[in-house]
Amino acid sequence: MRKHILKLFLIGLFIAVFSGGENLAAAQQAFDADAATEAYLASVPAEDRAASDAYFEGGYWLILWNTLYGLAAAFILLQFGISRKMREWGEKVTRFKFVNIFAYIVQYLIVSFAIGFPLTWYAGFIREHQYGLATQTFGPWFNEQLIGLGITIVIFGFALSGLYKLIAWKPKTWWLWGGAGTAVFFMIVLTISPVFISPLFNDYKPLEEGELRTEILAMARANQVPAEEVYWFDASKQTTRISANVSGMFGTTRISLNDNLLNDATLPEIKAVMAHEIGHYVTNLFIALILPISIVIMLGFGFVHVTFNKVNARYGAKWGVKGIADPAGLPLLFALLGVFFMVMTPLLNTIIRENERLADTYGLNAAQEPDGFATIALKLGAYRKLDPTPLEEFIFYDHPSGRTRIQMAMEWKAEHLGQMLEIEDLLEAVERMEEEAASAEE
Repeated sequence: MRKHILKLFLIGLFIAVFSGGENLAAAQQAFDADAATEAYLASVPAEDRAASDAYFEGGYWLILWNTLYGLAAAFILLQFGISRKMREWGEKVTRFKFVNIFAYIVQYLIVSFAIGFPLTWYAGFIREHQYGLATQTFGPWFNEQLIGLGITIVIFGFALSGLYKLIAWKPKTWWLWGGAGTAVFFMIVLTISPVFISPLFNDYKPLEEGELRTEILAMARANQVPAEEVYWFDASKQTTRISANVSGMFGTTRISLNDNLLNDATLPEIKAVMAHEIGHYVTNLFIALILPISIVIMLGFGFVHVTFNKVNARYGAKWGVKGIADPAGLPLLFALLGVFFMVMTPLLNTIIRENERLADTYGLNAAQEPDGFATIALKLGAYRKLDPTPLEEFIFYDHPSGRTRIQMAMEWKAEHLGQMLEIEDLLEAVERMEEEAASAEE
């Protein structure tokens, strides 16, 4: 009892002494957040920076190539009557319209997978290996692509079939209803993903008892996250990237981190990452992310509503597409959406980036590990350009850049130095005093 009283007294004395205005002001003046940010960035070897810059900047071009590839695929399916023939085959399956549409969509997803595979193979396999970010051989990687295709067929098969029924039911306002339905769709996927989808790609196991598990669960309880277990999963069989998440809704919430993070990061770094993920969960993902993105998708549907019939009026007779409610027009619908979303890239990235910034802020306050936050930002810099121009960050970044994150962490540290100063030395002194007291009692 005396030991605990002594510990509390010393900590209270520390806070009283170092939270004083003069001491805090002196500490803040001595610490230069800008200089600390530059020092962190300068610690990364030039060759590593060059490699991560090249990888990330190559992704800018992939946005364009993906859009052009999608337009080319749509042209092939429409111009050569492939889409029309798939619809006709679907109509032979049964007299039920919903099943006819579903049969077409299954064919479309399989054919699109085949047409798009060369680009998928380059971007997701060849390029990842070139930059040392992938660990799988082709066989396991391709097997996971097939699993992903199967999931897409099940989930998007029903979702797109429902969209076409909606277009037929509400031909003038389907795009508004479709945007609202997108939000519901996201909610369903987020709910089922931790339990039914993620385990198809990785093995999830409870994290063993220890300081890390205790720290993570303490943060979770303190921030009202309804989870009683922490899981780790074997992402190292696929990638060298670090990641974690707090996912699920309505009773499926799961706290997870991958083995790369577990093995390659320090305790302060892991706490910083997990606090960030807890921030996503606590700051209302629906309001902060799902709703804004669903509104953008609604606008995309509105763009399709306006432009589809104009394009189809000119080419639809040759393509065999009867109108926007005809599933044979799905390649055109996706092509128009692809163009819209390419133009909307800065807006979509800004929505996601702002959500990430909000989670960063929450995580800094929850974990109180600004240096761990900064060093993990450097590790993420292995595949994210650390120091872009402001315009570059605005257009292409769906997360704050490494510089932005480190600057935020150092500014947080500057404002909290009065509480952090020499606290580790103080706690070590308390531990030594406890050990001495225990020896004296013996």
